[in-house]
Amino acid sequence: MARLPMISGDEFVRAMSRAGFIWDHTEGSHMILLHPNGRRLSVPRHRELGRGLLRALIHDADITRAEFINLLH
Repeated sequence: MARLPMISGDEFVRAMSRAGFIWDHTEGSHMILLHPNGRRLSVPRHRELGRGLLRALIHDADITRAEFINLLH
């Protein structure tokens, strides 16, 4: 599998909005996203998200890497 791209927190939020997540509020430097089925993501507003953090967020969103890559485009 190809490496995950280096993206910002804002780009991650845009991709997750395509997956049904909705921005709820901001706590400090973290954007809180909610999904209608009850999942919650806390995404830091960084210029670049580390690959480990990105993998963890994708896992918490309950989507695969391939689905995430498709959501980016």
